[in-house]
Amino acid sequence: MPTLNDRRFLRWGIPLLSLLITVFTLPAGGYSELLLLGHWLISLYFTTGYWLSNRQLWAGLRRRLPRPEQTPRRLWLLAGLALLLTALVSVVLFLPMHTLLPRFFPLAWDALGEQIRFSLVPTVAVLTLYEAMYFFEQWKDNLHRAEQLARTQTQAQLDALQSQLDPHFLFNNLNTLAALIEPDNAPAQQFVEQLADVYRYVLLAQGQATVPLAEELAFVETYLGLHKARFRDNLVVETEVAPAALARHVAPLSVQLLVENALKHNVASRAQPLHLRIAVTAENPAVLLVKNTLRPRTAGLTPGTGTGLVNVRRRYELLGAAQPVETCVTSDKFVVELPLLPAPTPRLS
Repeated sequence: MPTLNDRRFLRWGIPLLSLLITVFTLPAGGYSELLLLGHWLISLYFTTGYWLSNRQLWAGLRRRLPRPEQTPRRLWLLAGLALLLTALVSVVLFLPMHTLLPRFFPLAWDALGEQIRFSLVPTVAVLTLYEAMYFFEQWKDNLHRAEQLARTQTQAQLDALQSQLDPHFLFNNLNTLAALIEPDNAPAQQFVEQLADVYRYVLLAQGQATVPLAEELAFVETYLGLHKARFRDNLVVETEVAPAALARHVAPLSVQLLVENALKHNVASRAQPLHLRIAVTAENPAVLLVKNTLRPRTAGLTPGTGTGLVNVRRRYELLGAAQPVETCVTSDKFVVELPLLPAPTPRLS
């Protein structure tokens, strides 16, 4: 969320707005410099009170309702509460002026009503200024996030492919390989088809910020099918996802990366099979759990750098996930909590 940095607006905006109000409200006819100064100081006094009070109201509503889809609700609340707050502040500011200058600020309903009506001028000016400033900051922040998301997504795709092979060259050779396999060798045929499906999904995911969970899990199932040809019973996979969660979205290849990390960095043997669980629980339906037994390999592989998980965390931050990617490590379990994202709103053509 863009931060509020309005010191320059406070430093220059309050004096300038009060000066404009002074110029437009001076009585007709001649006036002395002393009268002009006094009129401006009174205007500065009221403008400062209205500005700072409405600024606090706007900042409080922005903290409670910061997201773009909450803008209509925030603006309606702002309009109603600003009217009430301005009326209250008018009375609070009016009383000291009545004590100092009772002739010009009589304690009467007509005078108070006129002051409240006139106070809407600085109130509208201040709130319009802050909403415009916030909109501009949101626009800059979203533009920056989109650029970063594009860079991290490109890197994720490169990490997943791990190859510069031309896609047509790859698929043509896989088709050739499938044709060379004996027709009765069903496992080999299935392996080649799964390998082609894996690369096809990686290529189709390019340019997409998110994909439905159903598509990502189907891809992960195919990806695990390749590894089960090698691990066999040494790999035990359990998937438990409610149908309602399948329509939610995830970053493409993010679940696959977590599964890949589990396979890469843990022992999977007949004596110690690797248990992998992918689930969306009823207790937390907005989170996908990827849990695996923790038995780190002690030899034969270079230690992991953790950059893959860092990349996943950063992508979900840029996608505006309601909660961050969390990890939980115990003596025998490694758990990653991946937030499920809402389906993107279709764009009108």
